[in-house]
Amino acid sequence: MTGCGVLSIREVARRVNRDVKAVHGDIHTLLNAGLLKKSDDGVLFPYSSIHADFMLQATA
Repeated sequence: MTGCGVLSIREVARRVNRDVKAVHGDIHTLLNAGLLKKSDDGVLFPYSSIHADFMLQATA
């Protein structure tokens, strides 16, 4: 979604082929983390690229 401007949650869900309700929850999590920007018309993905570095580890 980077570089696409402001998108509605419904449009984001369409582009990623996921349920609107699931995408709504994901977007609000990313908004709360400060990774997305909110506008009156939807959400903005304000990055030209994203690099994520994390480790997944089983619990004991």
